Amino acid sequence: MVTRTATVDDLDAIMALERASFPTDAWSPAMMREELASPHGWYVVVEETGRLVGYAGLRAVRGARDADIQTIAIAEAARGRGRGRALLTALLEEAVRREVHDVFLEVRADNPTAQELYLSEGFAEVGRRPRYYQPDDVDAIVMRLDLRGWSARRAEAADGAAPRAAESDRSHGIGSEASTDPRPVHSSESVTSSTSGKGWC
Repeated sequence: MVTRTATVDDLDAIMALERASFPTDAWSPAMMREELASPHGWYVVVEETGRLVGYAGLRAVRGARDADIQTIAIAEAARGRGRGRALLTALLEEAVRREVHDVFLEVRADNPTAQELYLSEGFAEVGRRPRYYQPDDVDAIVMRLDLRGWSARRAEAADGAAPRAAESDRSHGIGSEASTDPRPVHSSESVTSSTSGKGWC
């Protein structure tokens, strides 16, 4: 699995996944091209065996204190293996680099999988937009994340994990030449927000 920054060259592959993931409210190619080219946006894609299986986007104006998760989508066949969480984490890490304080998103009220993902990362519901998703007449749940708190929790978890890992290695006689067991990167599925307020996981 390869995760990398998206470019306009990825437009066709992204649009194929966009239409499959959001058949009733897919963005237009022109809208997606504008998102990929915007200096205020940051998009990332996931590839497996040379095929694009996921993408995600953040909108964070330089110098602004808040940002929006624009979209996250994972191909149906690739869902359920943590790729969505990995993409969300990548977006939040970029928001940290841009010195954002609060991250917002909208998620469909009929998408509990996406809601659970966001809640598990510390997002909280702050409002609703009735019948926001058209033509489906589905409400949008507006969520907010205190990014500085999220970043601090991750740092604490990382600090706590290092001593425990070292202790575990010593107890098994591994020492400083610890095994380099390749662990899969965990992520999730798909989600979406802001520009059109989609949401699917």
